[in-house]
Amino acid sequence: MTALGRRHALALGMAAPFIGTRASAQGTWPTKPVRIIVPFPPGQAADIFTRLIAERLTEMWKQQVVVENKGGGGGIPGTETGRLATPDGYTLMSVTSGTFGVNPSLYPDLPYKPLVDFKPISNIIVAPLVIVAHPSFPADTLAELIALAKKDPGKLSYASAGPGTAQHLSMELLKLRAKLDIEHIPYKGSGPAMADLLGGHVKLMMDSTASALNAILDGRIKALAVTTARHAPPPLDKIPTIAETVPGYSSAGWSGLAAPAHVPDEIVAKVNADVTGLLRDPSMVRMIEERASVPDPATPSGFAAFIEKDMATWAEVVKATGTKPG
Repeated sequence: MTALGRRHALALGMAAPFIGTRASAQGTWPTKPVRIIVPFPPGQAADIFTRLIAERLTEMWKQQVVVENKGGGGGIPGTETGRLATPDGYTLMSVTSGTFGVNPSLYPDLPYKPLVDFKPISNIIVAPLVIVAHPSFPADTLAELIALAKKDPGKLSYASAGPGTAQHLSMELLKLRAKLDIEHIPYKGSGPAMADLLGGHVKLMMDSTASALNAILDGRIKALAVTTARHAPPPLDKIPTIAETVPGYSSAGWSGLAAPAHVPDEIVAKVNADVTGLLRDPSMVRMIEERASVPDPATPSGFAAFIEKDMATWAEVVKATGTKPG
């Protein structure tokens, strides 16, 4: 065990159980129920996709996989619960672009370090955001929006779900990459912002595809571009990506699984293999795509690299914009 591992285990009073866990991990796992902590209230994206996976893992493992919601505080208290859990594989953690990508830069006193206090297992999904506009907005494409913004710097504005949210920071990333001056109008949630967009009180917004889907399909708003490098699944697959106009741009909400840092590697490998298999099953793919998201399985090392890159992206945005927690 490394010096860091010894210090972490002793601080938690887990030195003896940790050694025992290593030995028992050679046997069959799991032999009792497994819990997955979701650091958000029920009904949010991370909760929805974690429950889809948990239901199928229950069938596969012949053990109940229980989703436990610990919402509030930007996901920090729930993530701390996962960090402090006994590292025996029976507590896993739902991790997201917010808790692992944005929070390390947004909160200078964050009590956890994503790639130190946890072992990434696999991503589950990526979910694009979308730039949407009121029908009266004088641009129908991202290229036209950029041209308008450059013609009259500071004259355009956009709505978001609030400071530090994925919607806010993804638009700020576009502004940095395309060198745009567009005013941010923060709302207390996506719902109020969308209501004002539909009413024409604001003309431009960054929102989740799931939230904006119905209004896009019935023509109440128009979609200019999605944030992911890949196109969104049907019925939004015809919407261009931002990267087609601003090369290299990529932003997405994502949700995956991690384990406390000292969970045995063989358990991480098993969970990864089983989750990866589920995310390639056509019925699971269909359920995810119906929710305007895309399955995104990864190896533990690949997921760790993905998280590290995401952290660096949002660190740049948070620093450049001086964003503070909402």
